[in-house]
This record gives sequence, structure tokens and C-alpha cells, in this order.
Amino acid sequence: MQKTLSIVKPDGVGQNVIGKVVSRIEGEGFRIVAMRMVRLTRVEAEGFYAVHRERPFFKDLTAFMSSGPAVVLVLEAEDAIARWREVMGATDPAKAAEGTLRREYATNIECNVVHGSDAPETARTEIAYFFPQIDLI
Repeated sequence: MQKTLSIVKPDGVGQNVIGKVVSRIEGEGFRIVAMRMVRLTRVEAEGFYAVHRERPFFKDLTAFMSSGPAVVLVLEAEDAIARWREVMGATDPAKAAEGTLRREYATNIECNVVHGSDAPETARTEIAYFFPQIDLI
């Protein structure tokens, strides 16, 4: 079994689609092993997205991620990282496949409703950012 981090971003929380995302997670066969609502500060968002610090979108991304509450979840399943990324869809909702969360709920490449880890090492780092090991079921 593999774990991955998922985030319902502030735009998803604002659209009241938390339940729809969680329902989709469960419907796709993922097990939720941790979940909580957070309100990131700008500094916390910068820490989480530190890998993108030199990218041109970093300032806007961290401002967006600290603009409202988000729901962070740890998902577990066989091949969880790749499977969750498939369910989310492409980062740009205009390029996301029909039936994906981003195609259905995202408004643009920045406000794209959900986040998912992109590799096992990233997943471990991202999960540890939000959840001490003791919090994982």
C-alpha cells in the first residue's frame, strides 16, 4: 500500500465541494488515513511549496494557498500517487480529462481545487509537513 497527500484547496473549500471530493476519494477505493482542516499562513504555504521558490508562480501560489481554509488528507491505496493524480486530472483544468475533479470543479490553472503528491519521496515529505506519524491510522 502506498500513501499520498491530497489537499482540497481554498477554492474547493469555498465552493463547498469538500464532501464531493471525499466521496470521490472513497468511491475510487482510497482509504483516508488522516484528515483535517487547516488555514495556512503565508509562511507555512511558503514552507510547503519551498521546492517552487524560484518559480515565477511561487508568490501567487502561496498567496492563494494562504487565502482561506483547506482540507489536508492522507490517502492510502495500491499505487495511490498515480491513481490520485489520474482522478485529479491535469493541473490546467482546460486540459483535464472529462470526469476528473479539476475538469469538473476547477476554474483555472491556479484555482484547481485539489493537490496531490507527485512521487513517493514528495508524498513522505508532504505528509510529514501536516501530520506527525502518530496521527496516521
